[in-house]
Amino acid sequence: MENQAVDAAMMAGSVGADQFAVMSMFLRADIVVKSVMVMLVLASIWCWAIIFEKLLTVRRLNKRSNEFEQAFWSGKSLDDLFDRVASNPRDPMAAVFSAAMREWRRVSGSGSSGIRAGLAERIDRVMQITVHREMDRAEKYMTFLATTGATAPFIGLFGTVWGIMHSFQSIAISSNTSLAVVAPGIAEALFATALGLLAAIPAVVAYNKLSRDLDRYAGRLESFAGEFSAILSREMDN
Repeated sequence: MENQAVDAAMMAGSVGADQFAVMSMFLRADIVVKSVMVMLVLASIWCWAIIFEKLLTVRRLNKRSNEFEQAFWSGKSLDDLFDRVASNPRDPMAAVFSAAMREWRRVSGSGSSGIRAGLAERIDRVMQITVHREMDRAEKYMTFLATTGATAPFIGLFGTVWGIMHSFQSIAISSNTSLAVVAPGIAEALFATALGLLAAIPAVVAYNKLSRDLDRYAGRLESFAGEFSAILSREMDN
């Protein structure tokens, strides 16, 4: 009898543990809570994909910009550098340089003083447009990270509230308030909030880091544009 009691207790414990397994909680959940869970899992996967892609992108941009700056400040002819990179700029800094040199060559090749008037202003405008376009491209999908970080906890909370309501309805129908009956439904509901936090926390941390890195790179582009504009202004004065 004692052995049978021990075996029964072990089986009950095993069944209870299975009830709180992740897949079991998902399968038992209401359709609305399931939808919330699936949405949050997909959002989390997509956020991690964006995070890894952006980390690699920022590293690649800095590396290629370092290589371009070494070539730019090497003292060699800027015309030769332009001929080499203009057809296919490998990074935003090369794109800014190519846009300015293209405008410089177009105007410098013309003998009209009217076209030359306001050349510095046009070059500055061209470089600023190129900087904004390249940064928009580099910051693609950052909005999704921000949106996920801001809304995922509330979506998970919605799933939790809905799950608790559904659980209370089941309790009222069965007229059984035993903890063994109440606990699985509450656990399913709270699991939605856990998934919301699981999606939101990495998204917020990554968004803050990547935004800082991209802002620093944008400042680097702005500094290069200002320095190159000063170089071209000196050439025009000469």
